[in-house]
Amino acid sequence: MVLAENLSGKAVMGSDGTELGTLYNITMDLKTGELNDLLVDPNLEVSGDFETDDENLIHVPVGSVQAVKDYIVVNQ
Repeated sequence: MVLAENLSGKAVMGSDGTELGTLYNITMDLKTGELNDLLVDPNLEVSGDFETDDENLIHVPVGSVQAVKDYIVVNQ
């Protein structure tokens, strides 16, 4: 089990080793409690297939997470 407080500020990396940025927050469905997206504060050079919002945060679907260790690995 990983506590949310332990995830804040972790580096988020793509499965190819590209550092996407730093975890900013996680969104969830308040009715079901299901996690939706990781909100990632991107590195300046990052570009990819993930959606971004008006605050330039990258939205990574929680289903894309492959591993959580010293950093979070997501499938690109």
